[in-house]
Amino acid sequence: QVQLVESGGGLVQAGDSLRLSCAASGGTRSIKSMGWHRQAPGKQRELVAGITRTNRPNYADSVKGRFTISRDNAKNALYLQMNNLKSEDTAVYYCQATIEYGPVEKVSEIDFWGQGTQVTVSS
Repeated sequence: QVQLVESGGGLVQAGDSLRLSCAASGGTRSIKSMGWHRQAPGKQRELVAGITRTNRPNYADSVKGRFTISRDNAKNALYLQMNNLKSEDTAVYYCQATIEYGPVEKVSEIDFWGQGTQVTVSS
């Protein structure tokens, strides 16, 4: 089991920056990959950025070049540096972790989610 807690959201103006943090606890050694997703009211949750166990990042086209995902394994933390924020970035941002569990001969996966942190970007 993994618990994820996001922080760092807030109200900013377009062009400003924010850094989101996600603190992971519990079975963190079993985390395969982590990512940031966001969801605006009435819209589906979408992947913003992900990072694999081997630290390979990937980004949604809409945030590429503006956002940077990183993690600190020693602190069990995930970060999302968001620069040049746009009004379209307004959403609740969720930290996500994919966990591997079970015997090595039959490994299963499950996703865990944080409660989310609100990011509001005004024009």
